[in-house]
Amino acid sequence: MTLQEKIEFLEEIMDVEEETLTAETILDEIEEWDSLSTLSLTVEMKKRYNKILTTEIIKNFKTVDDVCQFIPD
Repeated sequence: MTLQEKIEFLEEIMDVEEETLTAETILDEIEEWDSLSTLSLTVEMKKRYNKILTTEIIKNFKTVDDVCQFIPD
């Protein structure tokens, strides 16, 4: 999966318009990055990639790129 595909996946999770996010986007500045988004991301990561996202991991995400690095290629 390319970086752009990962960003598009996150845009879908957060329900934001396409091409809204970049790798440098700071998560705390995204209104849609909320508890529902983190829950959706957690569920999708488990379902699609069998990866478990813990609260501690999510707390360490600062940018979109941080999340993208966790998503498998």
